[in-house]
Amino acid sequence: MTAIPGSRGTLVVINSTGRQTSSVIRVASAIGYRVRAQLRSATKGPKVALAQELASLQNVELVEGSLSDPNIVNNLFKGADVAFINTTFWGDEVAIGMSLAKAAKEAGIKHYIYSSLTDHKKCWGNHLPHLPYWATKHQVEEYIRSELLKDMPTTFVYAGIYNNNFSTFHHLPLWELQLADEKDGGGFVWTAPFDEDYKMPFLDAEHDTGPAVIQILKDGPQKWNGARIPLAFEYLNPREIAAVFTKALNRPFTYKKAGLEIKAKLPDGYMTQVLAIAELFGTHRADYFPPGMTAPGPARKIWRGWRGLEEYAREVFPIEEAHNGRTWMYGDEEDEDIMDGDEEFDEEEMAGSPENTVVGDEDTAIYSYIGDQKH
Repeated sequence: MTAIPGSRGTLVVINSTGRQTSSVIRVASAIGYRVRAQLRSATKGPKVALAQELASLQNVELVEGSLSDPNIVNNLFKGADVAFINTTFWGDEVAIGMSLAKAAKEAGIKHYIYSSLTDHKKCWGNHLPHLPYWATKHQVEEYIRSELLKDMPTTFVYAGIYNNNFSTFHHLPLWELQLADEKDGGGFVWTAPFDEDYKMPFLDAEHDTGPAVIQILKDGPQKWNGARIPLAFEYLNPREIAAVFTKALNRPFTYKKAGLEIKAKLPDGYMTQVLAIAELFGTHRADYFPPGMTAPGPARKIWRGWRGLEEYAREVFPIEEAHNGRTWMYGDEEDEDIMDGDEEFDEEEMAGSPENTVVGDEDTAIYSYIGDQKH
């Protein structure tokens, strides 16, 4: 990797084809960072094209290999200056998260940014359901705070709900948009267990994570060491979301509060996560972020060029839907059953959590969630 004049130093990232990390890579490369970007494979899997795009960017070096390999982890941070780390549940997320942080400290990383999430039981009380994929990330944060923060300046960012969730249907049942029958007026129907007035934080991960993270690095640990920063630029409830999509697409958009029904091939652990989210936010109306964190003020001060859900729905959503195989934007409403279970399963549900898993051969499971009932 050839350095460019005036380089800002070397930035380490992992799981580079995820929505958060790929956004960081693009912005970092554009403004003069050297980027060392880990991913499992650049030649296999559903995101080869994205890996090729990232490899073509100026001063980006792809490092292929598993984060369960100590050699990969130990060499990743050598000679680097700063890091943005978003772990996933590939392997033992807690062990990997701890090993990455230790290796970064040993290498003398000057500013470490970790993408965390809320452990609602620890933060808000045992009456709330356990979200396994969020709790592991929070556990890594606790380890860094207790063992490494005094030696390695670290900032913790908390991603809001991805705008893109609305375009990844079937595998993200909480956000799946059904096409309404033309006899009923057409458009979209979103069915979920959330109250119509329950506000949720949203983030356009691909558009806004990179600029926000790079600004945090620019401000430095003297401003952000030890801080938790909510990366969410809007708080919207289902009623407002329906209005946003209706305006952006000039199509009817109806929200229906109802029990969650899942008819898809989902890994067991992810099924548990989805049902817990439905209970956490549908029944308990729990706060998304830990106590003391407020949004969207902090994120908007960090990055003023954020993209809201309305712009996303108008400019990006139709393109992503077409990429997924849907054809409604061409006037064809008969496109509901186009994913066959062998497509990529992207678990970035409700936030920038685990990513890049492929559905295996699990039997199709049918779950219903109504209030506090699971049956």
